[in-house]
Amino acid sequence: LGPDEQFTCLSLSGGTPKEPNVIKSICLRLGPDFMTDVVVVETSDHARLSIQLSYNWYFAVENNSEGASKIFQVPDFVGDTCKSMASRVRGAVAGTTFDDFHKHSTTIIHAAVFGKDGTGNVNKNRQFAENNLVITNVDIQSVEPVDQRTRDALSYSVQQAIEITTKSQEANARHEAERQAQEAQGKLERQRLKDQVAAEKEKQSLLQLQAESSAVQSMGQAKAEARARAEASQIEYEAELKQAELRVQAKKIQDQWELQQLKEQQEAEISHQKAVNELQVQMAKQMADIETERFKNQVAAIGADTIQAMAQAGPEMQAKLLQGLGLKSVLITDGSSPVNLFNTANGLIGTQPGAAAGGSVLGQ
Repeated sequence: LGPDEQFTCLSLSGGTPKEPNVIKSICLRLGPDFMTDVVVVETSDHARLSIQLSYNWYFAVENNSEGASKIFQVPDFVGDTCKSMASRVRGAVAGTTFDDFHKHSTTIIHAAVFGKDGTGNVNKNRQFAENNLVITNVDIQSVEPVDQRTRDALSYSVQQAIEITTKSQEANARHEAERQAQEAQGKLERQRLKDQVAAEKEKQSLLQLQAESSAVQSMGQAKAEARARAEASQIEYEAELKQAELRVQAKKIQDQWELQQLKEQQEAEISHQKAVNELQVQMAKQMADIETERFKNQVAAIGADTIQAMAQAGPEMQAKLLQGLGLKSVLITDGSSPVNLFNTANGLIGTQPGAAAGGSVLGQ
């Protein structure tokens, strides 16, 4: 703000219905927005009504300082606009009866608010030249009678209108149902006649075909039988030939299958025997390797010196035993290697009499 400028507080009308100096503001909204007002009107037949209207509005601001300052020319644009619209609505309703207003309230109020052009059509909006305020729409939110007598008349009028509308709809529906029934009956009758005509034509065609069929049947029965017998014989011969071919083909397939099965069986046996032989050879080889390894492990575990001592232990023990017994020689036999004891004994006796012998062991 400049040093000579200050804020101007706007005092606008508010509430429903509108009352002056309700809203205090330092800014003026350009819209679009709406304002609501309640207008009490009286029809030409003295029916007083309370109408709640809602106006949609905005400011058409021009792109210059003069046009911008024009919107502030009316200090309380809300109150002035509502008063102007209420005056127009009251004037328009005052020239109509209650029934006409009840039936055409929207048209009457729109024409009063927006006015009409040269052709009699309602304008789309109304612009106030004083501050460029534009009214774009008016919404009739409610219409209520002020006195009880008018309310009763309105209720009765609405009830009568509903009854009249209901009866009219019922009559129209009944008339439409009767008309549709008559049309359906007429269509059904026409269809029945058409069907009778078509049936007669078909019956005539059937009789003609039956006559032709009887003639053809009487003339060509023998020919048809002969042809049938010839065709039956041909079919029979062809069937027998086909069966013979199929039997030959089946026998060929069976022989091929048996040969293939025998071949596969022999190949399977050869493969099995070959696998068994390979397994036996492998097992024998593994057993020989195991035995060799076991003997090598035993030899390694016992040691060469121990084996040599074990080999020499038998003869040395026998020699020491004979020495301990005082025998110079000994003969050991078993049942599988008999010895002629008589000759041996004679030889021993002849060599050294008095020698003792016992069992299968003879010593000196």
